[in-house]
Amino acid sequence: MPKTTPQTTASGVVFTGATLTAAQELLAESYGSVWIGPSGEESSGEAVARHLEAAVALLDKDGWSRIHTYTRIQSSGGVDADLADDESMTVKQMLRALLRFVRTESDIDLGPRRTLSTALRHVGEDGAHGDTDTAVVAGYVLDRLIQAHTGFASARAMAWSARQHRAHADITALLCAGARFARAYGPVTPVVAGAA
Repeated sequence: MPKTTPQTTASGVVFTGATLTAAQELLAESYGSVWIGPSGEESSGEAVARHLEAAVALLDKDGWSRIHTYTRIQSSGGVDADLADDESMTVKQMLRALLRFVRTESDIDLGPRRTLSTALRHVGEDGAHGDTDTAVVAGYVLDRLIQAHTGFASARAMAWSARQHRAHADITALLCAGARFARAYGPVTPVVAGAA
């Protein structure tokens, strides 16, 4: 496998034309077509590129998170935000407590919301810029780019995106490189399985 030297800049990782060419070589060596999704139908390079660009827009709008976080919100008093379910409380007291909590906590900034994998999946679920097939194929394309970028045959984009030193700019660079790659090397017209 050709080894490309990873490059970085202050704004993030750079995926060069050499990386895209190396990814194309990996694609050619792949068993089966990476352009065929779970439906058994082929996705065009343009459709996959649109999906990847929509993921960039989604992460720019909603924020990016390296990993899924399951932290509990703390109320401003430092007490867990879980409301008391004391059996001695009346319904009126519970509603007052709930309303106080909502008023106090409604301006909490929960920060980044989506990982790379959830962004790809959510674009597919939205249906406007992709579907389940383009989400899966986009993941395959990103895997090939990361394999070419790192020189490691079993590298995966989702694991790469979750590294502690990764930044939003790195993920954007990967998605943009994926869109360029899909347009340059993807099929022009999708082939429908069983069509003659």
